[in-house]
Amino acid sequence: MAFTPQEDELAALKTTYQKEGGSPWRWYICGLLFLATTINYLDRNVFSLLEPALHNIPFMQWDDAHPEIFNAHYSTILAWFQVAYAVAFLVVGRFIDRVGTKIGYAVSILIWSIAAASHSFVGSVFGFIIARVALGFGEAGNFPAAIKATTEWFPTEERALATGIFNSGANVASFLGPYIVAWIVGAYGWKSAFITTGLAGLLWLVLWIPFPYNRRRRDLTMTQENLQVAVGGDEAKPRLGFLLKARGLYGFCTLKFMTDPIWWFYLFWLPKYFNERFGFSMKQNALPLLIIYGGSSIGSILGGYLSGYRMKRGATVNAGRKFALLACAVCSLPVIYVPFSHNIWVDVALLALATAAHQGFSANVFSTATDMFPGTAVSTVVGIGGTAGAIGGALFTKFTGIVWVSHPILIFGIAATAYVASLLIFHLIVPRLGENLHPPLVEPTNP
Repeated sequence: MAFTPQEDELAALKTTYQKEGGSPWRWYICGLLFLATTINYLDRNVFSLLEPALHNIPFMQWDDAHPEIFNAHYSTILAWFQVAYAVAFLVVGRFIDRVGTKIGYAVSILIWSIAAASHSFVGSVFGFIIARVALGFGEAGNFPAAIKATTEWFPTEERALATGIFNSGANVASFLGPYIVAWIVGAYGWKSAFITTGLAGLLWLVLWIPFPYNRRRRDLTMTQENLQVAVGGDEAKPRLGFLLKARGLYGFCTLKFMTDPIWWFYLFWLPKYFNERFGFSMKQNALPLLIIYGGSSIGSILGGYLSGYRMKRGATVNAGRKFALLACAVCSLPVIYVPFSHNIWVDVALLALATAAHQGFSANVFSTATDMFPGTAVSTVVGIGGTAGAIGGALFTKFTGIVWVSHPILIFGIAATAYVASLLIFHLIVPRLGENLHPPLVEPTNP
């Protein structure tokens, strides 16, 4: 017969959102997650930051009279990265749940660091595709491992803040990247940019591997203890078939599928946007991107803080998380005005607000996985959601490449409205976040 949680366990799951103690080492771990995420995004952003320099590579076939040929190559290479990223998520999340956070994270960052450096050795469009595929497979491990780590180290109401902090590494990479890449390319050439960023991941492993992760981490938080009880005990390893029956999984995937593509757009296409619309070079792009991605770092932390702030003042997980998600979704709407503006600083302000809203939204999206699933399933759930987001990103990247020249208003319209639409669908699927919304995630022991 199906396993049913006891009433007192379910009540505890809904009411134990008060502050829970934590290991002081959790902020050291958060710092390492921040560094890893910074390196992760720096590695993936190098290609788009080098877009003007790629015009000089013969096999990319840049032609002032026929830019659509280069655009087709460029968008195809980007899309292949996202396809690989999507496929890898299905494997890597489960792998990390099986082997643990420490080993899983180390393996992922080793793969993506070697793949990042390998870009410097290619001699064709196909070669770039192979390098991007390898990078996608490695980089897929970052968020499943990082979210699992926050589940293991942080109490419920601190998880979105911790996620916002480490997730801001993506923004730091984005606003430091133009300066770093421009300097390296100017001094040593475009190939050196890939080698340098690839080596950064190997240096991170020097800090990660010696740390006694499993000996120092905190015990399960109250909420996670109750989620573990609901699925069959501390050692329960939820089976994939049971995860696929959970409403919460589909709600999480909806949020990722509809909003991750917008962040890919901001990462991959903004340097190109400023280059084409305002004639900005790689160096001139640096200041606008610094402002935009600097704003997104602030949004990432504030968005994560907002839900925890509400919970500490008596709001339920459902009310706290969804309030923060709605606030961020509303702040995304003004970006629709960008195609109608002819002032670069108006564009920069609107895009800074939009990217800040995305990152605040994302910090809370990731935390919904820890609100609905136990730590033994978090990496798998984040991996499946990452696949949904990467598929959406690949489709939207290819779509953008097709309509970019003729219909930019359509692209920015989708970017503006995706968050409100996805939150509405998520609310219909998961009306009461924080409750036990899934069936038993392990096989019942009694027939």
